[in-house]
Amino acid sequence: MNRPANRFFLKPISLAVVAGLLAPVTPAFAQSDEDEVIEEVVATGTRLKGTATAVMEERKNQAFVADIMGAEQISRTGDSDAASALRRVTGLTLVDGKFIYVRGLGERYSSTQLNGSIVPSPDPTRNVIPLDLFPSDIIESLSVQKSYSPSMPASFGGGNVDIRLKSIPSEMIFNLSANLGYNTENSGDVLDYQGGGRDWFGEDDGTRAAPVAIQERWESKQFLDNLDPQEALDLFSQVKRDYGPLEESADPDMGLNMTVGNSFDYNDDWRFGFLATAGYDSETRATEQYELQDPDRIGDDITLVRYFDDIRGTERTVKWSSLLTLGIDYNRQHQIDYSIIALNDTRDEIREKFGNTENLSLSEGVRIRDIDVEYEERTLYTNQVKGMHTFPELNFMGFDWRWSEGRSIRNAPGNMEARFVIADDNEDGFYDPATEGSLLDAQTAARYSFQTLHDRLENYGYNFTLPYTMGKWETEFKFGADFVSKARTAENRRFDVNTLGFENREFLEGSIFGDIFSDENLAGAELNNRPVLRDTTIAGDDYVAAQKVDAYYFEADFFFDNKWRFTGGVRWEDFRQVVAPLDPRSNQFDLNDEADRSQLAFQEDDFYPALALTYFLKDDMQLRASIGQTVVRPDLREVSSSTYIDPLTDFPIAGTPGLETTDIINYDLRWEWYREAGNNLSVGLFYKDMEAPIESVQSPAQDGPPLIRIANAETGEVYGVEVEFLQGLEVFGDGIWDNLFTSGNITISDSEIVLDRQNIVEQTGVSAAITNTERRMTGHSEYVVNFQVGYDSDNGEHSASVVYNVFGERILIPGIDGFDDSFEQPFHSLDVVYKYYPDFNTTVTFKVQNIMDEEKEITFEDTLLRSETRGTSFSLTYKYDF
Repeated sequence: MNRPANRFFLKPISLAVVAGLLAPVTPAFAQSDEDEVIEEVVATGTRLKGTATAVMEERKNQAFVADIMGAEQISRTGDSDAASALRRVTGLTLVDGKFIYVRGLGERYSSTQLNGSIVPSPDPTRNVIPLDLFPSDIIESLSVQKSYSPSMPASFGGGNVDIRLKSIPSEMIFNLSANLGYNTENSGDVLDYQGGGRDWFGEDDGTRAAPVAIQERWESKQFLDNLDPQEALDLFSQVKRDYGPLEESADPDMGLNMTVGNSFDYNDDWRFGFLATAGYDSETRATEQYELQDPDRIGDDITLVRYFDDIRGTERTVKWSSLLTLGIDYNRQHQIDYSIIALNDTRDEIREKFGNTENLSLSEGVRIRDIDVEYEERTLYTNQVKGMHTFPELNFMGFDWRWSEGRSIRNAPGNMEARFVIADDNEDGFYDPATEGSLLDAQTAARYSFQTLHDRLENYGYNFTLPYTMGKWETEFKFGADFVSKARTAENRRFDVNTLGFENREFLEGSIFGDIFSDENLAGAELNNRPVLRDTTIAGDDYVAAQKVDAYYFEADFFFDNKWRFTGGVRWEDFRQVVAPLDPRSNQFDLNDEADRSQLAFQEDDFYPALALTYFLKDDMQLRASIGQTVVRPDLREVSSSTYIDPLTDFPIAGTPGLETTDIINYDLRWEWYREAGNNLSVGLFYKDMEAPIESVQSPAQDGPPLIRIANAETGEVYGVEVEFLQGLEVFGDGIWDNLFTSGNITISDSEIVLDRQNIVEQTGVSAAITNTERRMTGHSEYVVNFQVGYDSDNGEHSASVVYNVFGERILIPGIDGFDDSFEQPFHSLDVVYKYYPDFNTTVTFKVQNIMDEEKEITFEDTLLRSETRGTSFSLTYKYDF
């Protein structure tokens, strides 16, 4: 076998970017190797297979098991954001359109980085960042490392996702694109309400915010306690009450994107460059839903006690993004990049829900009608600076450094939920909200809530690499450090509208909240001694949290005789975290005793080693194995005793002070075959052994949906097999077969946790009537399948892809009181993407998603718990490169 060029002789810029601080170890190849790769890409017949060659080359050179998805692959599947794109990666599933589960492990078991740095999260209930924030237009590639390496954070369970944004181009680029879209659920009129003047931009103009007079009371710690009835009425008259609902036609989905960039050479040694992107997207989705909150069992039969069987909803989302990158390069050996990223995702939803409760049911001749309005703005700002330096005079020693400061904000300036009671007065069996609805029987007519969250995070680090060659041994040593400082503040304010405060209650009849509480009706209202506003803000609604991580690591990478590769190292990490719930009325810690205080503060330090072995069976075939020890720590809110609503299930969740961390030992084995023209095949095995895994359990609730508690199981394990492939169909003959290829992956796995009822009762302090003490982990699917058939025409004018994705059923809500676990059912996603290139400058894309018109369903014991229609989406995009 011919000996290839020295692996550590030269580090081209393209590979130096990959070899950042927290990325896997990537040995650099000689320039001649890079040229060979470029020649191979040019010779490839299809766009995706050509891109796959470069992506596979990077994956092949990783020391640890990783999967990488390039920009062309993302474009090929038609996914609009990072979350949607990542579900195409082997073993990854998407939950709630935001969070990625790697190998069946929940989002807490995975970490996310942006350009190799940790960024803050605007989600009030989780540490991890929702991946739907990142539009695909600004993404260069997605890297998912599934086996742990010491250069990565030790908080590693399923894997680490690194979102790599576009960088400085090698030549001038300038393009514009626009798209229009439509969803079948939007036919006819949809629910709506009167919002603010800047809703089109995803920004509330103050319309939904609490009146200044109420805000001043909150700031002065007076709150809405002990109000005079007339004073309470005056405050209520300043609150937004016009929430409809209205019936309006849905606007079409639309989007605009722009990218401009260039680089300039100076004196052959210097290169300067920039890249700027901006994007805007607006989308409307109408849905029909079903929601069961409380079942009961009588003998072998399940009865529905509290449910909403007729729900209509409309959700509007507005996303905008901007990226500016500036770079300077000297002699291809020293490069410094600066990036500023701003992302915004605004969700505005209104739902009309008809259903029954224990006391208000069809048997009593009444129905309930709820109007829910939820509005939230999630924004992320990040500044990043990174440098990559190679010193040829020092045996090509490398020094990389980076600094990142980010700020994320979640602003829910004013959400509202109102409850009407509809009585079948004429006993015709028809419940007409317009003529038979009222607020007379609803003591709490409405609840208003106002929430803010601020997350600030600073992450910086450095990394030294030193290559060395001696005989048949080629080595690279790496030493680095990583420092993270994070601070979070969250506030929540609520008040209820109390109809018992009105003496004359006749005007409470009707179906439109704003009409019932019109200025005219409020001006003529007769009051008693009960204020119409009741402040329901409670201790624990506010909290502050801080987190600090100091880490140092060492890695060594050894090649022997081009047949063996040994990579190993160790990371030392000092982790400190404190979460303090506050009493909003006093701004003091909401702690019962000193024991609570000690449980909310947490510190640990430890060593986390990893070892990987690669054996090169042939030039294009290798076998790799790895083992690593990692840890998963509780999220910030999971160690606070305060209760919050999980946006994924709408169930209340209470944290558990004193929650323990999860220790994990990770094993990986993978065989890889990288063939000609991007064709490839890999088969992998994985096993994870967990001690004290963090899990969700249910606790019985007195009223409303069950309370979810966070607790430690005794033990847990996850294991499975992954298969991935890409194959051109020219093997079946000439003609059209030369233009077709298939790619896909399948993951088959299983998991098991063991729970101890007594330990959970002692840990959470509440009853935990767990149905199954041995079960699969929450969110784990026994199978995940991705399959794609692609076509590229000979003249390069047409390309098309048929893309299929499905996951196996997964536990979303653990069972309690003898009821089985609730499973989210498989969702068969079938999409088609067609691209037309009429000339070198123009791209026209037509996309159809969810062709099978699948619905999201959650069931238990053949009983429907939740359902939601998704509809089929169509979109047309026009892009022009100048």
